[in-house]
Amino acid sequence: MFRMTVEDVFVIRNRGVVATGRVESGALRIGDTVQIDGAVEARVYGIEMFRKSIDAATVGDNIGVLFSDVEKGQLDRGSVLTAAGEFPPIEQTGFVV
Repeated sequence: MFRMTVEDVFVIRNRGVVATGRVESGALRIGDTVQIDGAVEARVYGIEMFRKSIDAATVGDNIGVLFSDVEKGQLDRGSVLTAAGEFPPIEQTGFVV
């Protein structure tokens, strides 16, 4: 049930792409697979919190998630990371009043 909305994205040369944000629900561990906006799957290679490497993150933690198999263009501010296999976020295109 992991979910995190991306606040910022940057590249660390020779390491990969880092997405930062606050864990909204669930937990994340190194080695977990996540989905980016319900489409692209990526493996978590590292998690940092306040410049310290950690093995797991839980609700409320502000973290940076390292991906080595993702391009910077696949992640943007506002992208949603969810645990692989969960339902993707739903976009509302209109509603009836």
